[in-house]
Amino acid sequence: MSATATHEAIPADPAQSDRLDPLKLGVFAMMTLGMFMAILDIQIVAASLPQIQAGLAASADQISWIQTSYLIAEVMMIPISGYLARALSTRIMFTASAAGFTLASLACGFAPNMETLIVLRAIQGFVGGAMIPLVFSTSITAFPRSRAAQLSAGMGLIVTMAPTVGPTLGGAISEHLSWHWLFFVNVIPGALITAVVWIYADFDKPNFQMLKKFDAAGFVMMALALGLLEFILEEGPGDDWFDSRLISTMTVVAAAAGAAFFMRMRSRENPLVDFSVYKNPNFTAGSMVAFSTGVALFGLVYLLPLYLARIQGLNSLQIGETLLVTGAAMFAAAPAAALLSQRFDPRAVAAAGLLILGISTRDLTFVTSEWGYWELFLPQIGRGAGLMLTMAPLNVIALGTLETAKIPNASGLFNLSRNLGGAFGLATINTILNDRTVHHTRMLADNFDVSRAVVAERVASLTAYFSSMGHADPNAAAMLTLSNIARREASVLAYSDVFQLLTLACLVTAPLLIIAMPPKAGGQIGGH
Repeated sequence: MSATATHEAIPADPAQSDRLDPLKLGVFAMMTLGMFMAILDIQIVAASLPQIQAGLAASADQISWIQTSYLIAEVMMIPISGYLARALSTRIMFTASAAGFTLASLACGFAPNMETLIVLRAIQGFVGGAMIPLVFSTSITAFPRSRAAQLSAGMGLIVTMAPTVGPTLGGAISEHLSWHWLFFVNVIPGALITAVVWIYADFDKPNFQMLKKFDAAGFVMMALALGLLEFILEEGPGDDWFDSRLISTMTVVAAAAGAAFFMRMRSRENPLVDFSVYKNPNFTAGSMVAFSTGVALFGLVYLLPLYLARIQGLNSLQIGETLLVTGAAMFAAAPAAALLSQRFDPRAVAAAGLLILGISTRDLTFVTSEWGYWELFLPQIGRGAGLMLTMAPLNVIALGTLETAKIPNASGLFNLSRNLGGAFGLATINTILNDRTVHHTRMLADNFDVSRAVVAERVASLTAYFSSMGHADPNAAAMLTLSNIARREASVLAYSDVFQLLTLACLVTAPLLIIAMPPKAGGQIGGH
């Protein structure tokens, strides 16, 4: 294209170039709802696994695969979503993803047995996995990049909100309706999203010739590497990691498949996954921060409900009411995050968000067995605000300086970074939580000596209490009660240790943003 033609393509009115087309924005909002459903479906089932297990007469080993099959299939789709979107167009790809996700959800609700449900969950995760990166790439390619921060704030709210409300919503549905409705709730909004995107979306054009060049062998290598990696991270903590021959073997196979896939992509003219985007320092920095943010996001979403359930004994509804503070803080912080990302250096805004997130997580290291709603109130405010300030500019930092043609592929890798960060984080958290609980239990047991005056006094007090209650063996009941208290306190100390780890993950990540290039005037990161 000539310089003259390029010049003539630029609107004369600068305000016009920043205008958000209402129709495109409406379609994008529906796509964002689809992304919300895809992310929510990971967590909405988590709180209701016992009900599903009872309803389908499944074993404990089978029930975990409801989650694992979804996650494994999802990470297989996310990296190739960019290639498929360029081949089919965003409209066709997103419509197919939303329609497949909706039909799979309907089928999951009618699943007659656990084996069928596991297969259907894998299908649901695979076809639905494309919606997440497609929303991220569309926010950059279909709208003026000067508006990217505003759109990113909305997407950041969805990405962080869905895992937060998922367990609570799932618990409420299974309690008042049945586990089948965990999947049926997707049907009506899914059908609406599918119809709207199919009729009104017009963001790009397909290139069907790319389908003929689809690298099936490369996809098998990638699927093997990522699928096994997800399985290893899910099952590793419970199998003592490399003490398990299965885990060790799978690690070798995953590493070999991953290395083969990487070398194959480097030698292909039109690779299934283009790793050259990592040459862009902004994308590399954004992906590393996304990985760390995934650790903090999914780690806290996992830990806080676990603490409230195991230590405080709260049910899913009470846990939801307690954690609602985080969601409220996210909503309140979203407009400020968008505004700050536009007016100031997005790197500084993201770094500030990580700092706030780290400080609020550090407050959780002082947790005791007595902590409840008000003790968690301020840390949750900081958590919600910190996540929003981090997520809003992060998409702009990572994708905002890439060529438009590279963004769909890069969006898949960017979202994969966050998902893998969450998977690595949860695996590490479970391992540390188990090991530190054992450690603290031993430490407390060393001090559990009835010859010590304080211990003898507590045993005598409890024995007198159980004796007054008419207990058959008050002394044994007193010893059992003290043992349970010791185990509870050991668990609380282990939670504190994990919160320290998450604090460190947030604080050491912020300097990585220095790698990214500084923005243009006005806090905007320019693009091609």
